[in-house]
Amino acid sequence: MATQIVSTAERFAYGQPVVTTDTVRVAPRSTAALIGRILIAAIFITSGLAKLFDLNTTAGYMTQAGIPAARTLAVIAGLAEIAGGLSIAFGFLARLGALGLFLYMIPVTLTFHHFWTFEGAEQKAQLVNFMKNLAIMGGLLVLYAEGPARYSIDARLRRPKEP
Repeated sequence: MATQIVSTAERFAYGQPVVTTDTVRVAPRSTAALIGRILIAAIFITSGLAKLFDLNTTAGYMTQAGIPAARTLAVIAGLAEIAGGLSIAFGFLARLGALGLFLYMIPVTLTFHHFWTFEGAEQKAQLVNFMKNLAIMGGLLVLYAEGPARYSIDARLRRPKEP
């Protein structure tokens, strides 16, 4: 088995090179990974577009939550969600896109879905949104750990060159 040497940046962006063993056989599910990536990406792309197309409402909501420079941060949030979503959907630097969106969701979830400060029906609604965000964050971490699979730009770029 040939050893593949990759740079630290390449390992960070694409993960460790695949090492095969005779003891474990993994059946790839590339089509399922593609569908999963598209489903995860959809929420970020639509949310990012909604933020940018209704910037005043988004900035107003952020201002109510105590966010300074809300309009500027709303634009940045919208662009980040679209860029991260497209990264995941197309599988281009998908690990970085997934990690970036995971990190982005930590303060967003804690700032906008702090269910512990509400009571009654609003508390339940915020708890549902909080848990939904945790589930999405889990999916992003799995994508970061496993990579985008075969049907992705990353896989195409990493394919060994034929002589």
